Amino acid sequence: MPRGKKHTPEQIISKLREAEVALAQGQTVPEACRQIGVTEQTYYRWKKEYGGLRLDQAKRLKEMERENARLKKLLAEAELDKAILREAASGNF
Repeated sequence: MPRGKKHTPEQIISKLREAEVALAQGQTVPEACRQIGVTEQTYYRWKKEYGGLRLDQAKRLKEMERENARLKKLLAEAELDKAILREAASGNF
């Protein structure tokens, strides 16, 4: 089953602002979510992650998350290389 469409941080912040305006006008959360085209679960997840962020801050957050993932992968590969060399040096192969 295909997952939903991916939204950019800019789109998410824009939709969160739309929802906040709708909520300020007296709509309920389910009505506001229907208006912006997402589920309540998605709305609350976005609000938790992006709530209160400006556009430039959201872009920076995503860049840092990508960099962090890349560094974790490099560290895991380095640890694997060390373990292989340790195993080869001990002669247990």
